Amino acid sequence: MSTPRSRRLGVGVWALVVALAALVALTFIPTPYVIQRPGPVFDTLGTAKDADGEQVPLIEVDGAETFPTGGTLDLTTVQVVGNRERTPSWAELAVAWVDPARAVVPIDVVFPEGVTSEQRDKQNAELMVNSQHEATAAALGELGYDVGAKVEVVEAVKDSPADGVLEAGDVIVAIDGQPVSSATVLREEVQKSDGKAVELTVDRNGAEQQVSLTPEKQTVNGTTTWLIGISLTTTYDFPIDVTIQLDNVGGPSAGMMFALGIIDTLTPGELNGGKNVAGTGTIEADGTVGPIGGIRQKLYGARDAGASVFLAPQANCDEVAGHVPDGLRVFSTETLEDSLHILDVISKGGDTSKLPTCKGP
Repeated sequence: MSTPRSRRLGVGVWALVVALAALVALTFIPTPYVIQRPGPVFDTLGTAKDADGEQVPLIEVDGAETFPTGGTLDLTTVQVVGNRERTPSWAELAVAWVDPARAVVPIDVVFPEGVTSEQRDKQNAELMVNSQHEATAAALGELGYDVGAKVEVVEAVKDSPADGVLEAGDVIVAIDGQPVSSATVLREEVQKSDGKAVELTVDRNGAEQQVSLTPEKQTVNGTTTWLIGISLTTTYDFPIDVTIQLDNVGGPSAGMMFALGIIDTLTPGELNGGKNVAGTGTIEADGTVGPIGGIRQKLYGARDAGASVFLAPQANCDEVAGHVPDGLRVFSTETLEDSLHILDVISKGGDTSKLPTCKGP
């Protein structure tokens, strides 16, 4: 006859067996999440491995005088753990949930349904190339160079105002008489039209012509946008050769740090005052700094790499406030000029208390 103690022992053993079985099952059950964690940090003033595994300058300039640099201007990255073929286990997710340097995000955010890993990698590689071109244009423009920007039509959307009027390869020279030096300028002028017809000066095969388009209204989440129905690309004729060598890193978020690295390379003195500075942010040719993903993971990656200062896009400040790791000071920036001003104050040992930061609510 069993005793109460032996019965309790038996129940405990079975409970342990069930718990272990559930744990094993959870290990193999796919999860709808991936994990973001700090990725490698690269100094735009230093070197990186090329496709052959050789160390080469991350930024190399030919055709202009270059100058010695000091400290670092680090670009930060994010690594993703998991994909649609192999998602993290529930145990891995549990560890990530309590780690401030990591983030658990829905898999659809990183790997959209219907997009393969190969397609995602190709898209990110294209975004990286575009960011390098935009960064070079922004940096050389800041230094007074004429970058020969041309805004070119890639495609006219079917049944849009541009359909049958504009063609692939058309270069948009001006809108309502104002020179178009970037896609941003064109978009801003179309928005200012408030639906009224705009006059475009277009270069088609070397001959200029005037065309008129009436923008169409589009409202998304209460926000009105005026569209003429074209996809664009901007090409440049750079007066000097700038080569950016960085393999196996994709996306547009390194743009601002590329631009700062180019400027530091082409100007006397140390842009960062010899300090270790890191940052992130997309950039457009006109110097506009845009938001990126994984900002919190990049903060920890920068801190762990030895940076004491971090430049963050102002649009990411809501994610930054209250999540800055110890030992790192974060300043917010909206333009390349903002970033240069912040670095100027830091390099001269000025009063940083007046610089813009990411404040909490």
